[in-house]
Amino acid sequence: MTIHELVDLQRRAFYAVNPRPIEARLDQLDVLRAAITQREDMICTALRMDLGKSHEEAYMTEIGMVLSEISYIMRHLSRWAKPKRVHTPLAQFPSRSYIMKEPYGVVLIMAPWNYPFQLTMNPLVSAIAAGNHCIVKPSAYAPATSQVIADLVSACFPSEQAAVILGGRAENQALLEERFDYIFFTGGVNVGKLVLEKAARYVTPVTLELGGKSPCIVEESADIKVAARRIAFGKAINSGQTCVAPDYLLVQDRVKDKLMAEIRNCWDRFYGDALSSPQWPKMINEKHYQRVMNLMRGEKVYCGGVGDGERIAPTLLNDVSWNAPIMREEIFGPVLPVISFKTIDEIIPMINSRERPLALYLFTTRASVEEKILKRVPFGGGCVNDTVIHLASSHLPFGGVGQSGMGHYHGKYSFDSFTHEKAMVVKANWLDIKMRYPPYSRKKLNLIKKFLR
Repeated sequence: MTIHELVDLQRRAFYAVNPRPIEARLDQLDVLRAAITQREDMICTALRMDLGKSHEEAYMTEIGMVLSEISYIMRHLSRWAKPKRVHTPLAQFPSRSYIMKEPYGVVLIMAPWNYPFQLTMNPLVSAIAAGNHCIVKPSAYAPATSQVIADLVSACFPSEQAAVILGGRAENQALLEERFDYIFFTGGVNVGKLVLEKAARYVTPVTLELGGKSPCIVEESADIKVAARRIAFGKAINSGQTCVAPDYLLVQDRVKDKLMAEIRNCWDRFYGDALSSPQWPKMINEKHYQRVMNLMRGEKVYCGGVGDGERIAPTLLNDVSWNAPIMREEIFGPVLPVISFKTIDEIIPMINSRERPLALYLFTTRASVEEKILKRVPFGGGCVNDTVIHLASSHLPFGGVGQSGMGHYHGKYSFDSFTHEKAMVVKANWLDIKMRYPPYSRKKLNLIKKFLR
């Protein structure tokens, strides 16, 4: 079956069953949850092959997050999917108004390689919960995980409801030539722009989960030991190949030396010799390995800075310039440039002069500093006194702003993203107020003014 034939099959199937009963959606999510649980070892093996992830990290950052999202959605889906009664203006009396929740139709989910299971399955779970039919395109850079996903989806869903397309650039291009009712893309900014351009031909709505350079700010009042531990964790997860990883560290000059020493000590405790640790992930491929290694050229290495051809040791770079090559692109690796500052006010315009980041992290115990940063710096989402954990909550919307993305998901926000809200007014026949009908007069205008205030 060609891609075009598959899209056509899903569209015909969608109209044949739409709307899919809530009970049927819940049953399918339950089947999917059980299948994921049964395949835990298989999924972890694939993630180790593709990214060198330990079983523990694979479960914490991928499998467990998907299972948690499924459970949360299943608990709330029946309530989310109900028509919502809303107020009816007096001018529309006698009638009732409500919002219907309906699926978009056939949706395309394009996933990245860095969290290949979680960032493929979570959007799929939400799309199915909303009643859509789905074509899923996992990344060719994570072939073992992509194959596991293809086998999992085919075991849980008929192809006319959900199907996986494997392959690389040719398949991506072919998919973007098709007409979908919604596109959910996670990946880099440049490809995101192409997706948006292709979607514009059919005015297809999109969610773009992109990236950017996410700053981490440490102010002098912060608990330095706690800050170091949480920064070291957030930067090291998946060897820094995380869209919301701290991308550069802004630290007040009075505490810079202490913070850097503590981060180095944390990495030593976490991994020892990271390059020989079974807990330390690898870079996805040689191209990305070389790109990150090249970004460090000419910089002052405080710790790390070495690699073995697959893995790069967790690295701090000292006294980096705002204009250095490593500050011009998202690093997507275990390298953290450090820039010192004297006052909070001096770094706000520097952050705001760049593209809006997907995340921002602030370590402080001063409410005035917290208020200043959160009100004056636009960013997608973030944490105060921690890193990356905001993306693990089904209660919070996750998404970017500006070039870091558009739209959001997780929990109900995912259901809403894959759902069209259809506005409805049902009017009674027993009364038909004539003031809205021509011919108009001053008396009718006065009546209209009384109603429309």
